Amino acid sequence: MPKTDPRVDAYIERSEEFAQPILTFLRETVHGACPDVEETLKWGMPAFMYQGILCSMAAFRQHATFGFWKGRLVVPEADDESAMGQYGRITHCRDLPTKKVIVGHIKLAMKLNAEGVKTPRTKSAVPKPPTETPDDLSAALKKNRRARATFEAFSPSHRREYIEWIVEAKRADTRQRRLEQAIEWLAEGKPRNWKYMDC
Repeated sequence: MPKTDPRVDAYIERSEEFAQPILTFLRETVHGACPDVEETLKWGMPAFMYQGILCSMAAFRQHATFGFWKGRLVVPEADDESAMGQYGRITHCRDLPTKKVIVGHIKLAMKLNAEGVKTPRTKSAVPKPPTETPDDLSAALKKNRRARATFEAFSPSHRREYIEWIVEAKRADTRQRRLEQAIEWLAEGKPRNWKYMDC
């Protein structure tokens, strides 16, 4: 009997309608290829465990993703920099490789985990320079002591996530909404991507 997790059922049910058959198909394919796999949530997304993390899937507003933990070893031809998993943006089941190909990838990922193979490290990235806090965010932080304390206590990468989210807004009203949301979350002590963190 498959080792399913009711949280994964709930995740699929609350996903966009187009994503539900994609996630259901991927879930069934993983369980069929690896009967001993166990489900869980990692970073707020369904993950499949077999002697470590095997693969995971996620649904967004307009696409779904599926990826292997050791993706560069399982699907070396995929663009690993895209953050979309090895199969890219999936909007329909026909966007996926054939079931036979997916099962082959799952079997290879299982073998790598069973043998304890580690993903080779990439060249160490040059750390990004600190991001300058925009004036509107600085002004809003000055007005909210708790938000300011959280922001100042964050690592540079956590601060950058908020800054980039705000400055990448294309319209002034969107930027203002993001700024207000950022202050609210910061006052609650939350990092920008708190929704996706494992609880």
